Amino acid sequence: MQQQTDDMEGSMESPNLEFEYGDTDNFTAELSELYSYTEEPEFSLNRDYFEEDFKNHVKGRRWMELSMEEQRAYVMRLLDALEVTDRDKRLKVARAILYLAQGVFDECDTETDVLYWSRHNVFLLYDMGIFTALLELLSMEIDNNQACSSAVRKPAISLADSTELRVLLSIMYLMVETIRVEMEGDSPERKAAREAFKTELGERDCERTLAGQHRGPITAGFTVFLLPVSLCLCKFSVTLSPHLSLFSLWVFVVLLAHSHLFLVSLQSAFVDSLEGDSPYAKKQPLVKQDSLDTYNERDPFKNDDVRDEEDDPEDMDSGIEGEVDPLDRDVIIQPPLPPPLLRPPTERLSFPKGLPWAPKVREKDIEHFLETSRNKFIGFTLGNDTDTLVGLPRPIHESVKTLKQHKYVSVAEVQIKREEELQQCPMTMGEEEVEEIPAEILYLGMLPSLSQYVIALLKLLLAAAPTSKAKTDSINILADVLPEEMPITVLQSMKLGIDVNRHKEIIVKAIAAVLLLLLKHFKLNHIFQFEYVAQHLVFANCIPLILKFFNQNIMSYISAKNSICALDFPHCVVHEMPELTAESLEAGDSNQFCWRNLFSCINLLRILNKITKWKHSRTMMLVVFKSAPILKRALKVKQAMMQLYVLKLLKIQTKYLGRQWRKSNMKTMSAIYQKVRHRLNDDWAYGNGKYRAGGAGFSQGWGQSL
Repeated sequence: MQQQTDDMEGSMESPNLEFEYGDTDNFTAELSELYSYTEEPEFSLNRDYFEEDFKNHVKGRRWMELSMEEQRAYVMRLLDALEVTDRDKRLKVARAILYLAQGVFDECDTETDVLYWSRHNVFLLYDMGIFTALLELLSMEIDNNQACSSAVRKPAISLADSTELRVLLSIMYLMVETIRVEMEGDSPERKAAREAFKTELGERDCERTLAGQHRGPITAGFTVFLLPVSLCLCKFSVTLSPHLSLFSLWVFVVLLAHSHLFLVSLQSAFVDSLEGDSPYAKKQPLVKQDSLDTYNERDPFKNDDVRDEEDDPEDMDSGIEGEVDPLDRDVIIQPPLPPPLLRPPTERLSFPKGLPWAPKVREKDIEHFLETSRNKFIGFTLGNDTDTLVGLPRPIHESVKTLKQHKYVSVAEVQIKREEELQQCPMTMGEEEVEEIPAEILYLGMLPSLSQYVIALLKLLLAAAPTSKAKTDSINILADVLPEEMPITVLQSMKLGIDVNRHKEIIVKAIAAVLLLLLKHFKLNHIFQFEYVAQHLVFANCIPLILKFFNQNIMSYISAKNSICALDFPHCVVHEMPELTAESLEAGDSNQFCWRNLFSCINLLRILNKITKWKHSRTMMLVVFKSAPILKRALKVKQAMMQLYVLKLLKIQTKYLGRQWRKSNMKTMSAIYQKVRHRLNDDWAYGNGKYRAGGAGFSQGWGQSL
């Protein structure tokens, strides 16, 4: 009773969140998250190195005053200078290139100007071959034993120990993110460059380097190159190669996510063709959800289609979102406009009968239903025959007809059936021709060390989780934001604390996005690839890790203010820096929620849904780890998509939680019934008596399921 009271009080205080879910945040926010606040002095350093070199070769003029041919000639000179053997000179040239990619901000008056010139310069740098040169320097930097030895001798690792690596990665990140985003006014030349860059990322030959051991050239994409490098960074960020900081690994992960986003568009036609004729292809609207505990008290199981005129009109908009679609595509359709509130006193507002989505039925469900019916009425079965209904009563005929009307064949079922046919007739059907789309190339590149990649990403997620405690053998996140001189004032300590927390949030955002992208696109490419990756995630304790992440004050995490707007790029390089005070540091931004934290929560819930769906033993893990109260607390966040995926996770385990839990959580049960798509013969809402949380039957069933 006390818990329900607390839930009600907490949910009444939480606001409705106007959050638009997408692949990335807005372009400016994505750029600002590249830099930690500790790196602020390096902006002027990049400018100084550029101006020193630029004035020696182009006297009395500014970059913006040069013609395109003159700009190309200067970039070519910088490209030649990148090949010098002197490390310090090479770093100065790289900083000058980074300043160009950052938009020559010293010549700009507004943030818009910075973004315009950054985009102009990035396309110029790509056209001149800078990206390929940076890739070669990156491999050299990872093998830099001198930097490793220097870092090991230091008593404490700071951001300065990964300077060269960070400069290279920052340029590459700016190039990937800028070229990836298509603007309305892009010229045909830029569109062609974008397609060429996509092809280069997906198909170019990369030289993979791991722990100082060269592995020969492979035909693979940029994302395949990044994965082993990220594994190397994660392994050696604390012990063998501390100069390869976690910040560098984070940039690798973000590059991996964004370059993968860049490449997956080739698969969209495949998805659209599968969905085109499906009765489930139409997206259901995502409706803003008020608190479950302020849910209207109407019985959801009744078929009332009218409401009294005295009913509160706002209750009409108090539902959790409907099902997104069969393939979890991320397209959100806005709900239709509500009917006008002004109506004659005698008019009654009517609602359509039924639930807001069509239920699904699998072929297996129809077969199981007919097998049970035949055993009961005629005493024998006919295998997988779903057409012969001889000897069965008329109501069974009607039931089969209804089931077939709602039959849904997923992409996974089509792929599994194809594999079974290939195994049964390997000689006549021949070998399957596999198209080398980006997802297939990525999977082949990951396959030899897949378990190591998964463990590396989850270790990074664990280190950045807000509920994790620092351990001596864990990855040191502080090394990514620590300045060479430790803070000596309270204000400096507050700024560093915000920087560390912000850095953790960005890491969680990047890791969650990478894992979800891998699962989504491997599932579309082939279900067996998805299952193999999901299996490794489960073996690496992904389920308890995600539950541990949500076992916190989730509303505080969603509304965290770990940002200093005055220090965000490009604001900090255009406007005069105000004097920072303790009050301005604590204020943060004015948004009611943190976009990246809400984005991370939704992605982690989607990952948990994907790896537990249709897997009984994994569902039982949710029960064993007592996920129900953790997930229920997450329902306090009034965001439609997040609540939907929480309800999905609760739905698959409700029948194992016992009658008392269901009786005490009827509002949650009603919300699941109304807002989550069901199977026609789904028994989620009642227990079968075999499993009870905490009972002997449950323990026995859990052991058997493993």
